[in-house]
Amino acid sequence: MIRLLVAVATSALVSLFGTRYLIRWLVSHGVGQPIREDGPSGHSVKAGTPTMGGIAIVGGAVAGYVLSTFPGGIFTRTGLIVMAAVCAAAVVGGIDDWIKVTRSRNLGLNKKTKIAGQLLVAGGFAVAIIVFTEESTMLSFTRASVPGIDLGRVGWAILALVWIMGFSNGVNLTDGLDGLAAGSSILGFAAYTVICFWQFRNFDLYGNFHAQDLAVVSVSMLGGCVGFLWWNAAPAQIFMGDTGSMAIGAAFAALALTTDTQLLLPILGGLFVVETLSVISQVAAYRLQGHTPPKKRWRPFRMAPLHHHFELGGWPETRVIIRLWIVAGFFVAVALGLFYADFLTIGTVRL
Repeated sequence: MIRLLVAVATSALVSLFGTRYLIRWLVSHGVGQPIREDGPSGHSVKAGTPTMGGIAIVGGAVAGYVLSTFPGGIFTRTGLIVMAAVCAAAVVGGIDDWIKVTRSRNLGLNKKTKIAGQLLVAGGFAVAIIVFTEESTMLSFTRASVPGIDLGRVGWAILALVWIMGFSNGVNLTDGLDGLAAGSSILGFAAYTVICFWQFRNFDLYGNFHAQDLAVVSVSMLGGCVGFLWWNAAPAQIFMGDTGSMAIGAAFAALALTTDTQLLLPILGGLFVVETLSVISQVAAYRLQGHTPPKKRWRPFRMAPLHHHFELGGWPETRVIIRLWIVAGFFVAVALGLFYADFLTIGTVRL
């Protein structure tokens, strides 16, 4: 428990003060976020806001994770691999952000290059876990034996690719309003901190040798998001950019894959899933009406992702953010409830 407290305090403080310094540096060097031309008209005032704030989130998380060992504790291979995947995803996102700001347009890496970068991160994570750890290859909901389907190494690696790429892009799509992605991520990482710590305290039931170290990874990401949200809350003084959103998405996927909760993640991160599905359905509906003139094509939403739909419906930005935070909290509560309900079927409470 002491290690968790040290990690969250360190990561939050490093992120809090690091973001302040980062804002000053970015402003002095003219590193600002270009705004998509087809976005809500009210977002034009955000043009030029410093971006790449994910550097502070990941920097704070790494600091919290590393310094947490001083009161006592050890790094595990799994924990190190998860943290490495987070950093690698941040690098891919950072390159994307840098291209955007240097070219002064809301287009970074092309699709093929971006996908290649994400595949490299996800593939490296999957190979490292399979080769250097004894991670279960079961398709899991709340623990390795539920539903008890063995995917094998290849199947598990494919799942890792889909989950890391999917949730990296899901968080990226959600990061369209001030503080929306950061606040929602705080709730998700709080849940994974509880799940990991619970697995650690009930090792005889879950058999997760690296649960404590993964709890530190999760709480370090939580602290990083908390410190960053201080500056990212509406009206934002800095955006996390792809640097932060890809790192956060990779962290969620990696934590799910290493805690045998892969199928629980779509519920726990339900807001990210809903935002992603809103984009998929919008694009699909538009393309299926290929013979209809563009202006007459029906769309399920005024604009995708979902948060822009509500903005164009007249909701103030802060109302959209807070209500979607509530939705994110609901998904997290349901996921934790399912995890605990399953625990009650196999063990007794041990605090």
